[in-house]
Amino acid sequence: MAELQEYKCPACGGALEFDSKSQRMKCPYCDTEYEMSVFEELDEDLKKESSNDMEWSIEEAVEWNDSESGGLRSYVCNSCGGEIIGDENMAATSCPFCGNPVVIMQKFEGKLRPDYVIPFKLDKKKAKEALERHLKGKKLLPKLFKDENHIDEIKGIYIPFWLFDSDVDAHFRYRATRVRSWSDSSYDYVETSYYSVVREGSLSFENVPVDGSAKMPDDIMESIEPFDFSEAVDFQTAYMAGYLADRFDVDADSSIARANERISTSTEHSFASTLEGYNSITTEGKGIKLSNGTAKYALYPVWLLNTTYNGKKYTFAMNGQTGKFVGDLPVDRGAYWKYFGIYAAAISALIYGAAWLIHLI
Repeated sequence: MAELQEYKCPACGGALEFDSKSQRMKCPYCDTEYEMSVFEELDEDLKKESSNDMEWSIEEAVEWNDSESGGLRSYVCNSCGGEIIGDENMAATSCPFCGNPVVIMQKFEGKLRPDYVIPFKLDKKKAKEALERHLKGKKLLPKLFKDENHIDEIKGIYIPFWLFDSDVDAHFRYRATRVRSWSDSSYDYVETSYYSVVREGSLSFENVPVDGSAKMPDDIMESIEPFDFSEAVDFQTAYMAGYLADRFDVDADSSIARANERISTSTEHSFASTLEGYNSITTEGKGIKLSNGTAKYALYPVWLLNTTYNGKKYTFAMNGQTGKFVGDLPVDRGAYWKYFGIYAAAISALIYGAAWLIHLI
């Protein structure tokens, strides 16, 4: 059975949680705070551990099929004995009976152990405030969405990311034009000059993030970037206390294609930005070569908010470090056509007025 780790307060025995404001472990019962360094010894032991290999080979053994097990895992809370159910990637959660935060240590053993973590800096209150700001001033937002809207779920979760480093040598060939025009008393002149422009150089990329969770949409995770890696710290399981966490279910090899795509796009933009003074630019050829590629495993903090309106679920996400907030909103079709009608009427009035003035002239 997997070991569940709970961090108990030495002063009162309460369950400790990581406090994003103080960046310390804090007891919600007696308010005692502890430096994160107190818990480093446990993680040093965890580095040395790996999953036990105690498999038996038994003929005609009957295994559960996918429909029966569904990838679920069951754990027993050390505090109250309650059963904690989660999927195979769940790494940190809280007991649904006593509410104590627990960390599933097996999910961070050996190669599963992240290299870095960016701790939460913003709490649940900040996430709620960000949602309110996101809704404010949206004229096409249904009024009932604000009035009836209620947050079904809000959770702080550490999302697994692969961080890629690479050196890049690139060569680009462009076709560019410059256009010059002038006039004299008889004619208007236009001169178009054509150029072949070549750019070569080297770039280095560090910590290019790729979402390592299949459950999290890549577009949402990339929309709340960037994360400031300068605030990342060596991984400790104590940072997980009080939050949810998943281990990766998309490995580094499977993430290389997306990393290459992001590096390639950034390289193209970087080289194109050096072309100035041309009226048009077309890329005619390119070559991008990557070398010295490495990948690190990190956990990044994200607040997820779910709400329901008219039977449809809306998901919002906030960067737990910077506060950047994203999420789609419903549109009031009545308000949309109202504003569209006003806009169309205004344009028609302007056109009519211009035509009337021309007629007078």
